[in-house]
Amino acid sequence: MKSSEVPSTLGLLPDAIVTKYLSRGIQSGEQSSPRVALLNSATMLSDVDTRWRAEPVRDLFVEAMRRFDGRRVRADEWLAPRLHATLRMSRAEAADSRRWNYLAMVVCPDYVIWRHGGAELAASSRFCGPHYTQAFARLWWAAELFRNASDYGTAEIACRVPDVLNTTMRLDVIDHRPTALAMLAVLEQLALQDVSRLGDRINALSSAVNAAGSTLVYDALAPEDFVDTAALQDWISDAADMPPVPWDRLPDGPDDGSVGKDAIAALVPLFEQLLAEAPVRDRPRHSAPTEA
Repeated sequence: MKSSEVPSTLGLLPDAIVTKYLSRGIQSGEQSSPRVALLNSATMLSDVDTRWRAEPVRDLFVEAMRRFDGRRVRADEWLAPRLHATLRMSRAEAADSRRWNYLAMVVCPDYVIWRHGGAELAASSRFCGPHYTQAFARLWWAAELFRNASDYGTAEIACRVPDVLNTTMRLDVIDHRPTALAMLAVLEQLALQDVSRLGDRINALSSAVNAAGSTLVYDALAPEDFVDTAALQDWISDAADMPPVPWDRLPDGPDDGSVGKDAIAALVPLFEQLLAEAPVRDRPRHSAPTEA
């Protein structure tokens, strides 16, 4: 995709328009998106608000495709914090699927094919789908749900195991950040122990935590401090003077309130017990989502 074909600003593209124009040719990368028709159907975001410049987003994904050529799964952990720090917005704004549709169909359709296509068609849900599946939403929300205030290091850890994005991110309990970070702490211990079938164990833990969450109120065990909305808004407003995010070190997220070690430690023993008692489903080797 030529840089001259990328609009100067981002936009909102309705789900129905993606359904109308998404074809097998686009999903395979053999056909270009109908750019003119898509732009005519999109609502363009304000070019006065520098948050919605398309070029920094496009540059980020072009660099990812160059940097991780031949090892595309590794791109997730690099991209997630940098996309989040580039597209500074509230959760309400990020919940609008039209924003992600526009990225997938207009700004970076080649990334969707590169990351989720390969020898097969990129699934339609990678262009327009839920936040844990859509190619760009899954990255932004992984950084949002698993960061610890301004520290994206925990989001990097979450993105190293595809099953965290594919399974754990589907859970409602992940909205409780101490729960999300405690699950990552268990994951880190498993990785350090070099356990086999790590993805299967993460899926088992996710299922167990979600099931137990219907009867246990995790917030009572590890209360989450109130989010500093003023700090979050300041971070979003700072996008007006923000340089491009750094490529060789982690950017800084919003300093809107961190989760303390005590809150995480309060949940880790419970989650370890839940995992020990949970059945670990042994998937056939070929079905492991190494490229998910």
